[in-house]
Amino acid sequence: MPCAGLRLDPPNQKHMSASEGSLRPVTFTTEITVVTGDRYGVEGDVKDVERIILDAARGSIMQFAWLVDAETGKHVGVNPDHVAALRAVGS
Repeated sequence: MPCAGLRLDPPNQKHMSASEGSLRPVTFTTEITVVTGDRYGVEGDVKDVERIILDAARGSIMQFAWLVDAETGKHVGVNPDHVAALRAVGS
């Protein structure tokens, strides 16, 4: 099932210059805090993650915001109505 926002590659990954060493992708990470206090680290810049959550909130009833877990690389569906906070945690 294709979902918007699953691997946020081009705008969210940057490469080191040749003078900094080998080219390695750097992935931004965003921490999502839900109303229960649980926190989830997902791949993507905080602005892109926010957009995905807002798009899901404006979509169908009970549409999840589909993102990629920063640790496992697995897909995670977040109920946009339960998101309390977003925070950029790494790049």
